Amino acid sequence: MAIDSLPRTSGPDTSPAPAGARMTTRAKLILLVLCAAQFIVALDFSILNVALPALGDDLGMGQADLQWAVTAFALPSGGFLLFFGRLADLYGRRKLFLTGLALFTVASVLATLAWDPASFLAGRALQGLGAAVIVPTGMSLLTTTFAEGPQRERALGISSTLMSLGFTIGMLLGGVMTDWLGWRSTMGLLAVAGVGVLLAAPGLLTESRRADRPRLDVPGAVTVTGGLLALIYALSTAAQRGFGGVDVLVTLVAGVVLLVAFVVVESRAAEPLVSLPMLRRRTVAWGNLAGLTTFAMMTTVIFLLTLYLQEVLGLSTVRTGLIFGALGICAALSGMTAPRIIARFGTRATLVTGMLVQAGFTASLLFLGTASGAWLALVGASLACVGHMWAIVAYGVTATSGLPDGEQGLATGLVTSSQQVGITIGIPLLSALASADIAARRDAGAGFGEATLGGIKLALAVDTGVVALVAVLVAVGLRRGKSSPSGV
Repeated sequence: MAIDSLPRTSGPDTSPAPAGARMTTRAKLILLVLCAAQFIVALDFSILNVALPALGDDLGMGQADLQWAVTAFALPSGGFLLFFGRLADLYGRRKLFLTGLALFTVASVLATLAWDPASFLAGRALQGLGAAVIVPTGMSLLTTTFAEGPQRERALGISSTLMSLGFTIGMLLGGVMTDWLGWRSTMGLLAVAGVGVLLAAPGLLTESRRADRPRLDVPGAVTVTGGLLALIYALSTAAQRGFGGVDVLVTLVAGVVLLVAFVVVESRAAEPLVSLPMLRRRTVAWGNLAGLTTFAMMTTVIFLLTLYLQEVLGLSTVRTGLIFGALGICAALSGMTAPRIIARFGTRATLVTGMLVQAGFTASLLFLGTASGAWLALVGASLACVGHMWAIVAYGVTATSGLPDGEQGLATGLVTSSQQVGITIGIPLLSALASADIAARRDAGAGFGEATLGGIKLALAVDTGVVALVAVLVAVGLRRGKSSPSGV
């Protein structure tokens, strides 16, 4: 059944649009709703970054406590992704998507109206929980609506572009809105946007779920969720206080132990939360490694450039935001070209080339100076974003290709977990490295600007090396075995 013949009333219908068919108006509206929801979540990841000092002054949160404005969102949004992705496969993707969207919207209202730190952090945590529902269910609705092939590649390209655009645009909007309207306007914007999507979605989306009803793998859900929560907490906290704290070390070890236990549980479960044979598929394993790496390293570049532009060059938050707005435009344009590049050169070639372009132009930022460098930062990061967008579109296609609809919720849960965990771990790891180097340089007598730039360059060098190395590994890993028609 073609997508334009889907019933407008409720009822199960999961038939995807034919792979070669043009998108109908209804298909475009469905894609718009799903992408808008993903964009809002991505926006939420970065829109508060510039607003944190103003938020702290208003609510009486000390500098040491401000990290919780970010961590309270990151913990549930990253920790519960796999759980809700699987739950959607079993009990209905549309139902959970709308529930998550409603929760996110209400939580945004609570964060907007927060009267003390506790109420604000509660709103942020509920936003994160809503995001953990929205992202995997929205992605699985997308991949089950659009058949594998050109239509899905185009849909994933638009979705991935808007997610990356949301992160960079959030930096711009956060600075401008905080300066003009106050920090509460950033949370209010998310609430208004959530209401808009919530009003449009029910009339467009139809229910889809697995035909069978296997039992939920509770031990697997507990271990993987607990492991991700512990790991994200440890890395987020380490970004602020280093890796020497007892709570950081304990939760880091606990996270690793729980994730190992998860693998053991899944190998013995009759109906596992995550199929280990699925994880052993070349496309799933290498695709998700590429996705985690490109997200972790590109968001770190953005963070490091924020530090460089404001702390070393002394640019205002608005001027810094405008630079990131230009990056967002560049990302959007390159994301729109990615499906055509995939169609011309294949998914594997696009993925590997995108990562190498990202690494190459990240390396160009090693020539930044203490007196000037804003233009180099703009051009180098923008071109790195081009490669980044090619890579994330290609990895989304790679990691969800060749799988039945019944496993799309899990597959997209893995894809979005890679994105969210990448966003969460990249900045803490490399900012901790940069901070340690800055402190060492200051102790050696270097000036503030020189020391800060030195630490930033060290982190950028590591960033470049990691992306380049993983690109080579992915190229080799995906070359093994028989290639699909799409070039995976």
